[in-house]
Amino acid sequence: MSDLTWQKSSFSDGAGPNCVELAAAHDGIRIRESDEPEAVIRTSPAALGVLIGAIKAGRLDHTL
Repeated sequence: MSDLTWQKSSFSDGAGPNCVELAAAHDGIRIRESDEPEAVIRTSPAALGVLIGAIKAGRLDHTL
């Protein structure tokens, strides 16, 4: 996984390690939290799009 190029959100202020990072791989998208980089989740672009859409629409706000 060291060959992946990880990207942080443009909304990240860089002040702390609590950022979600994404990387494109040959078989999908990888997601990790910057303060725990060894824990990586694999997903598809379509599933990531559904998650982002739900977050933007506020459909996950009640889960906190």
